[in-house]
Amino acid sequence: MAQFFSVHPQNPQLRLLKQAAQLIRAGGLVAIPTDSSYALVAPLDDKHAAEALRRLRGVDERHHLTVLCRDLAEIGQFAHVDNQQYRLLKAATPGPWTFILEATREVPRRLSHPSRKTIGIRVPDHPIALCLLEEIGSPLLSSTLIPAGEDEPLNDALQIRERYEHELAAVVDGGACVREPTTVVDLSGPEPVVLRRGLGDPATLGISA
Repeated sequence: MAQFFSVHPQNPQLRLLKQAAQLIRAGGLVAIPTDSSYALVAPLDDKHAAEALRRLRGVDERHHLTVLCRDLAEIGQFAHVDNQQYRLLKAATPGPWTFILEATREVPRRLSHPSRKTIGIRVPDHPIALCLLEEIGSPLLSSTLIPAGEDEPLNDALQIRERYEHELAAVVDGGACVREPTTVVDLSGPEPVVLRRGLGDPATLGISA
């Protein structure tokens, strides 16, 4: 049964996040609040955790999972970023955006798109997510918590625990989030392309939707 941690959304209790971090390090899936709905997170280097995340979401290897990073400095480990892309990322992060970028050779093949060799990157703007990343000390694999076959992300921690109590290692309850996913922007081509319109407004970055 999934453990349940009630965490203050602005001043997270570190002792609770340490417990959640231990479960993630052990390969568990954990639901956490972000600046754009709840998300599933898992250790980045655990093949079985990645497979479990895809099963829960009901997506295959062609669906971009996201590398959740603490800051821009970590992005360079996983994606090739030119000067123009960097300026856009700097303007958008942290925030409710997911960017599709060309993956570096360091990215495990199972995490990048099988034909395009691209990867999703995100820097969240939420104290709980950022504190958990800091406690883990490295990026996490993540995906918006949208149930398989549905279109809307889940927003209530109790509902998430009830629905996935046998699939998740834990649920971090930080209260209700904005019930809207990130805006996904593909930066792997010559021009930015909005793949999914979510909470982030492309116009603020000078991108045509």
